[in-house]
Amino acid sequence: MKTRKPTLEKISPEFGSSMRVIKHETYLGKKKPFWHFHPEIELVYVNKGKGKRHIGNHLSYFNNSQLLLIGSNLPHNGFTDRLTISGTETIVQFREEFLGQHFFDVPEMEAISNLFDRAKSGILFGVKTKQKFGKRIEKLSEKEGFKKILLLLEILHGLAKSEDYVILNADGYAFETEPQDSAKIDIIFNHINDNFKEHISLDEIADKVSMTVPAFCRYFKKVTGKTFTKLVNEYRVVHATKLLSESQMSITDICYECGFNNFSHFNKLFKEFTGKSASKYRGELKLMVQ
Repeated sequence: MKTRKPTLEKISPEFGSSMRVIKHETYLGKKKPFWHFHPEIELVYVNKGKGKRHIGNHLSYFNNSQLLLIGSNLPHNGFTDRLTISGTETIVQFREEFLGQHFFDVPEMEAISNLFDRAKSGILFGVKTKQKFGKRIEKLSEKEGFKKILLLLEILHGLAKSEDYVILNADGYAFETEPQDSAKIDIIFNHINDNFKEHISLDEIADKVSMTVPAFCRYFKKVTGKTFTKLVNEYRVVHATKLLSESQMSITDICYECGFNNFSHFNKLFKEFTGKSASKYRGELKLMVQ
């Protein structure tokens, strides 16, 4: 039996530091993303990369770059499928109390404290904020000691003042973050990720986590707030958005490539999920200047 990766990720700060900064210059393809959570807040800046965002209940695809703030214990999957030749991914992890139990309780820190509260649902920042703070986030890996703390506080203060953002789990639905739930969900999501282009029966997926079909359906809805079928269809639509932006395939071919066997059903679900038809989505992509 294959050993599972731990789902409660234990994060150790660098020696002599109260935070951890990781900068990947190239995509580490062998390290498979997995479903995990940790008490540390996570700031993620991807500069020229592509991948899937799966944070709490939110699922979407990004192409080019992204700036995210993920709150304490919010479950998420790894982000980058692939970095382009000049791409980087910088991840900054720190505990809310990394400067002391009450540091962010003082009036001057109220904006950052509110930012941490919003981050519990996941925050995706817009282009202007990304352009303003991306380079500074990358600079954190070069700083040490007091200067590193100072730069992080400046970045957090800027992000706290930004109005250029969206909340990713705006419905307020919170995942259950029990370690045993997380381990099961990791198995389920990995199976969906590897097989969503094919039909996945409820018998097959329930068997993966040693449950009966009715028990699995109840469990999955309780933990994710969605039915299994809805989540699989969301994976397929997200893959369709990737193909619409990166390939020259026809929309009909994309429909079947993503695991749908009915074009009108694909169109209906695509519109439900993105708010527009696949052809309109592709048309708007062509007009967009990244």
